[in-house]
Amino acid sequence: MSTIKLGIAPIGWTNDDMPSLGGDTTYQQILSEVALAGFQGTEIGNKYPKDPAVLKPQLEMRGIRIAAAWCGLHLTTEPYEKVEKEFIAFRDYMAALGADCINVAEQGHTIQGSRDIPIFDGKPTYTDQEWDNLTTGLDKLGDRAAEAGLIIAYHHHMGTGVQTTAEIDRLMDNTDPSKVKLLLDVGHLLFSGEDPQDIATRYADRIGHVHMKDVRPAMVAKAHDEHLSFLDSVLAGVFTIPGDGATDYGPLLKPVIDAGYQGWFMIEAEQDPALADPFVQALNARKYLHETFGL
Repeated sequence: MSTIKLGIAPIGWTNDDMPSLGGDTTYQQILSEVALAGFQGTEIGNKYPKDPAVLKPQLEMRGIRIAAAWCGLHLTTEPYEKVEKEFIAFRDYMAALGADCINVAEQGHTIQGSRDIPIFDGKPTYTDQEWDNLTTGLDKLGDRAAEAGLIIAYHHHMGTGVQTTAEIDRLMDNTDPSKVKLLLDVGHLLFSGEDPQDIATRYADRIGHVHMKDVRPAMVAKAHDEHLSFLDSVLAGVFTIPGDGATDYGPLLKPVIDAGYQGWFMIEAEQDPALADPFVQALNARKYLHETFGL
């Protein structure tokens, strides 16, 4: 258990898809509250400096580090060579910061950022050719990441072509386990109606990163009934921190822990910071991790 690291993402303080949420919050405040809450690291947010020479000292003086970061790909809609060039630039940025993992997610045809498209009505699906472009491209990017000592973990995500259990299975079946890991995001699985226990159990030895958040079932139902977009679902409070919902993370993550997982447990529960104080949320989430896992 001592090899598992604990982090919290900045998305509770300021949202990358809706920068107006927490728009006045400085990155220094985010980093300080991450450290004060007792976490070892964080992910990259839109407020963070793009120059490692600026960001790294800010991390070091607080005793925290960068664990991972989101990297949107367009393997289904753009030439591989273009995607690879952009990925390598981001990889080098992450390597300079001493990160462990790049959280890759295919953004071709995504509706996650479109507030006029209902999340459950407009979800994209990929053609066989797009699936082939995605999986073969991911294997190549896994090699590029390894060249700099990083791994890639695929982030299944609401509103994309890799959201459901069947889609996750297809991606896992058609990529090299040594090159492409899975980012287990419990909140997205619950929102989609999948079984996170099943995914965690079947892919326990392939989990490369873990995003920890819960859902509010009433808000999931609201998203269905009122045909809400993903962003409007977030604003309605569909996500919350572990410990504030019904999900028991202890048995859920036991297969992952038993498989020898040595990565990060990353709290990543996007909410409106005006309604859910990010520092209070961080403290409560840290307490839950200690009580549940003894960490």
